[in-house]
Amino acid sequence: MIPHDMAGLRLDQALARLFPEHSRSRLQAWLKDGRILLEGGGADAKQKVWGGERLQVETLSTPDAVAGQAEDIPLNIVYEDEHLLVIDKPVGLVVHPGSGNWSGTLLNALLHHAPALSGVPRAGIVHRLDKDTSGLLVVAKTLEAQTDLIRQLQARSVKRQYLALVQGCVDRGGKVDAPIGRHPVQRIKMAVVGNGRPALTHYRVCEHLGRSTLIECQLETGRTHQIRVHMAHIGHPLVGDPVYGARRTGDPVLDAFPRQALHAFRLGLVHPAKGQLMEWSAPLPDDFSILLDSLGGRYRP
Repeated sequence: MIPHDMAGLRLDQALARLFPEHSRSRLQAWLKDGRILLEGGGADAKQKVWGGERLQVETLSTPDAVAGQAEDIPLNIVYEDEHLLVIDKPVGLVVHPGSGNWSGTLLNALLHHAPALSGVPRAGIVHRLDKDTSGLLVVAKTLEAQTDLIRQLQARSVKRQYLALVQGCVDRGGKVDAPIGRHPVQRIKMAVVGNGRPALTHYRVCEHLGRSTLIECQLETGRTHQIRVHMAHIGHPLVGDPVYGARRTGDPVLDAFPRQALHAFRLGLVHPAKGQLMEWSAPLPDDFSILLDSLGGRYRP
């Protein structure tokens, strides 16, 4: 029953108060799918409630709530408790099943490691890394933790720092504040477009290495391919990027690197249950470290 002290609220506002463990977008999706019934029938998010109405919610906490099956895939777990876990993702591991990658993903590995994640949307995944980007990402183990982490990401309070090797000489640090959306012609690519979603990347120079520059990037937003798109936009695509950095550098060492040189080395957030700030770091993967060594690089995060 909807409490009488919620009289006058819109249905979506009442739902947000009654089910704080779920995000508003999730509740709205359930409304559209007919999984939330008001007085036994469908309802509109904007209609007002007056208290005493009967509410029925189907939360779908079965293995069918997420795509894929559990698979015994090794995970490099940096931190884990009953609320969340932090993974150091290797190069080559796809995060979520999709076209051409319906198995062998991080999601499949998570379902094997923690079967209860079958009851959490997307097996608790709240943000992603590209297949050939290595480093840290956080996974929520409960609905409450997932909702909290999503809100932190929306509030831009999650600290995500990356190490990237880009083509050319970057003179000084700065920021790229440019909206990102689907490329208007090449639909498999993202691009800086006027009608895109806001995207902000901060960067600082760590070391100049011949025809490349090692930089640290910090994300305020988390758009698809954000660092790759933003650095290409300012004329410094990532070394090895097959999509946004196809042109040759003239340095055989750089041109031989088979993937985008990008690693998520630091992650910081407020623990969703403990309320304390926590931070983790991950060393560079071997291929990235060897690349820097071969260029005479000395900087390490």
